[in-house]
Amino acid sequence: MNDLKRVVGDADVLLKEVVSSSADQLTAARSRIETRLGEAKTRLNDARIAAASKACSAAEATQDYVRDNPMKIIGVAALAGLLAAFLLSRRSFREDGAG
Repeated sequence: MNDLKRVVGDADVLLKEVVSSSADQLTAARSRIETRLGEAKTRLNDARIAAASKACSAAEATQDYVRDNPMKIIGVAALAGLLAAFLLSRRSFREDGAG
């Protein structure tokens, strides 16, 4: 994130200096911005890969747990369904004016 802020800051400085800068100074500033932008893209891509890897690991762990404990999962799902039905029936009961 800091890399992106630095790139934006450099671009801002470049825009402010365009009027009074020589071609060599503009070329150097542009090169510096391109370098930092490249570094920021690399770090962002690395973070994306790490996040995807963690998500895949979590999905695999969940799948393994469900495969190893099917009855627990069925029980939890049934309990969640009963709870939802109970809450919805209470809501319906109240809307009918009886509550």
